[in-house]
Amino acid sequence: MKYIGIEEHFVTSELAAYGASSSSIAQPRAWENASRRMVDLFDERIEQMDRSGLDLQVLSLNSPGIQAEPDPALATSRARTVNDFLASAIELRSDRFSGFCALPLQDPAAAADELQRAVAELGMKGALVNAHTQGRYLDDRRFDVVWERAVDLDVPIYLHPANGVDAGHVFSGHPEMIGPMWSWGIDTATHALRLIFGGVFDRHPGAKLLLGHMGEGLPFALWRLDSRWDFHNRHGVELALGHPSEYLKRNLYVTTSGVCDEIPLRATISAIGIDHVLFGTDYPFEEMSVATEFLRTATLSDDERAAIAHGNAGRLLGLDVRVQAEGLPS
Repeated sequence: MKYIGIEEHFVTSELAAYGASSSSIAQPRAWENASRRMVDLFDERIEQMDRSGLDLQVLSLNSPGIQAEPDPALATSRARTVNDFLASAIELRSDRFSGFCALPLQDPAAAADELQRAVAELGMKGALVNAHTQGRYLDDRRFDVVWERAVDLDVPIYLHPANGVDAGHVFSGHPEMIGPMWSWGIDTATHALRLIFGGVFDRHPGAKLLLGHMGEGLPFALWRLDSRWDFHNRHGVELALGHPSEYLKRNLYVTTSGVCDEIPLRATISAIGIDHVLFGTDYPFEEMSVATEFLRTATLSDDERAAIAHGNAGRLLGLDVRVQAEGLPS
């Protein structure tokens, strides 16, 4: 069985400072360990891949990445540099790595052009976006040029969490809930719903959205979303497909990253279909071995396991799933 991880983080020493604001979400030693692992692309990472049976990682720049840069021109320059760096790393170990590019969304036209370059010239499989960009979300009409380009190129956009613009008052006095344990999932799910209600998937029906962490809870809310949409004051918003769930079933793909639990896995498969569920490890914030062992031992049919482990990634990202790494556990 071939295992392809779709949410696999890296950072360069030059860009590591952008993530400094995220250090408060982790125990100091855990953050130090994760930071060391993100910079290492070839040594410990590949050793961990071999040990856990992870054949291929689709690498992406860690949050908040380029989007933390306030200067659009500098963001554009640094996006090109880091995408060139990632392409070089993939070329050195194309048997173990593929990648999602970073986008300078501070300048939507430049971001669309960089997506074009990264996919067409560098071989990237899509883009990963870390939450908001200087307070702007992907339903902003200024980003339509990016969605249009993604559809034309037939590549997904992976929406990944990062620190929000602010934190709701409900979190006041409880900073322990801010971050990936709770608030990031709520923020990311809400961002995804903005795409539905903001008309992104009506304007771009062929758009493909990837969410990690078993869909940030959205697959479990389909019935409730539809029921309350029929009841709700829609404030003038109408949906071409009628109900929110229709977009989540059509446009949404999710990965198992960071959720090694059979109950949400089975619920997600039932909610959006086996063809829309992919594997991810969330390395280095989760252990590869825990993630691969989870999928290897989950109560799934052989066809379901193969679809999640590599088949859906092959189809969605155009990856070659026929080549097996030698000497790895099946």
